[in-house]
Amino acid sequence: MIVAKGPQHLSKIIGLVDAPTSDLPDGARVILGLLVEQLQALEERVNRLDREIACRAKEDKIARRLMTVPGVGAVTAVALAALTPPPETFKRGRDFAAWLGLTPLQRSSGGKERLGRTSKMGERTLRRLLIIGASSVAAWTVRKGAIAGSWLDRMLRRKPPMLVRVALANKMARIVWALLTHGGIYRAPIPAAV
Repeated sequence: MIVAKGPQHLSKIIGLVDAPTSDLPDGARVILGLLVEQLQALEERVNRLDREIACRAKEDKIARRLMTVPGVGAVTAVALAALTPPPETFKRGRDFAAWLGLTPLQRSSGGKERLGRTSKMGERTLRRLLIIGASSVAAWTVRKGAIAGSWLDRMLRRKPPMLVRVALANKMARIVWALLTHGGIYRAPIPAAV
């Protein structure tokens, strides 16, 4: 029996194990039944934790404000509220993005600026969550179409997709720092007339 990899195909495997008409040997059916029970229990635990995180995000003022930023959901907002040091620790948004590991390495010499790859030296969990959020924003933008001439539209046209995602995560980190420092909620910039 062949079933594709991935959690989205788990229901097919469960259907094969539970179906009395499948050609599965009885010995394998018993063992796979135990595995299916473990997977279902794990899925229930994950769902319960997701509900708890969503509830915490609704209760926390900071998390609610952070969720106004596109690409920042309940999990990312709660993690940012919990794991981020006081915003006064950072002089500006770039310092916060550098702490997360979302800025390019400086390889400058003799007055000539050279930027390298993204440093990845920083808070790994928050960096990963922001990149995932940026990926969802970029994917949504590709599907729906970006505003012509916007920063994201220009980046998507001329840069590799992963570079755009990391650059967008960097931008999101700076926005998060501004919200944590100055308060308020996120307001999308008004596009300039062309």
